[in-house]
Amino acid sequence: MALDAQLSSAFQRDGVVVLRNLVSADTLELLRQGVADNMAHPGPWANEYTPAGSTGRFFDDYVNWNRIAPFAEVGMRGSVPEAALGLMGTQTARLFHEHVLVKEAETKEVTPWHHDDPYYGIDGMDNVSIWIPLDPIPDSVALCFIAGSHKWNKRFIPKRFKDQTAYVEAAHDFVHLPSIDELNAHQVITTPVQLGDAVAFHYRTLHAAPGTAGTGVQLRRAVSFRYVGDDAVFATRPWTTSPPLEGNGLQPGDALDDPRFPVVATR
Repeated sequence: MALDAQLSSAFQRDGVVVLRNLVSADTLELLRQGVADNMAHPGPWANEYTPAGSTGRFFDDYVNWNRIAPFAEVGMRGSVPEAALGLMGTQTARLFHEHVLVKEAETKEVTPWHHDDPYYGIDGMDNVSIWIPLDPIPDSVALCFIAGSHKWNKRFIPKRFKDQTAYVEAAHDFVHLPSIDELNAHQVITTPVQLGDAVAFHYRTLHAAPGTAGTGVQLRRAVSFRYVGDDAVFATRPWTTSPPLEGNGLQPGDALDDPRFPVVATR
């Protein structure tokens, strides 16, 4: 697909854009089937973030495209990988993984401010996540982003989604997140979207999302397809990565020439 030049420029500037009408109703239904299959048969890295006895449910899982056909179909062919290639402006796009995120009605757990790069066992600035909602996303449950934060040249120590505590107290080349007040002093972009739309963002763009409690939203399902481009290399972190990938022969600094990260689009 040919992306509007202004859209690509906005992605480079802000680290986030909304892609209107990226996927069809049939594609959304295919992804809903995939999410239902995933929740019925979670993978080894699935998480349940809602404590026992609390209302709602916050579920996530990732790297199931090789066993759940709808994820492979959408993530490897068609408009989604082509959009990733266009936004990155690279010669190739590799599928890093897909990530399922589900918040049911009256879920109190929020998605804390974070950016994805420190969680991942890869390095490189050619990347994009394409977050596809399977339910309408009003302002009350929309993703929020700090505009331009992907260009701060900072990487922040990850937080655990279960209790929002930092992974470690200190780590070389990583710093703690600024306070909420400091973050809110920057331009915040909120991304309500309709069915068929998607939100595309850089791995280093800071973002957060509310729970569904008190919003009237009954279900907030999304599948995020994560891609990397020409400069992506295998890396290690001072903590277990998400997903917790082993090198399998790759050394830090090696290109991701590995069947786990297939090339899905080329220029």
